[in-house]
Amino acid sequence: MPEGVLAQISALKLAPAGALKVRWRELFGTEPPPYNRRFLESRLAYRLQELADGGLSADVHRRLKAAAGELPTKGPKAGKRPAGDRPISGTRLIRDWKGVEHQVTVRDADFEYQGRPYKSLSAVARTITGTRWNGLVFFGLKGQRSPS
Repeated sequence: MPEGVLAQISALKLAPAGALKVRWRELFGTEPPPYNRRFLESRLAYRLQELADGGLSADVHRRLKAAAGELPTKGPKAGKRPAGDRPISGTRLIRDWKGVEHQVTVRDADFEYQGRPYKSLSAVARTITGTRWNGLVFFGLKGQRSPS
């Protein structure tokens, strides 16, 4: 890597934020993103090296695009737990807590407890106990721990 590029990269650490944004416009031809300083510095350093040494080869670009095509797409259900953990709709969960029996009905999109909808079993467990619980553990659907 040429010495000039190293000096430019080193200067990024000492440059004021306004100078980083100006440099971004010069190197990328776009407005800088509203990210933190560390992101701007690292991306600018990469761009300086890319311009000096050349970017990724066409083959690497092709392989990255192919690999990205194999990844699951993000959508509204991304990050949700597997459906196998959720009881079937219509299931009635019964839990005795401090001598009181509590019944929860599993519905398609939520859970019903005392006539009110809840988004999760954990929210129902919190209502019953007043503390945070993993709903699946509290209702005995996961793990061997006794939630009493």
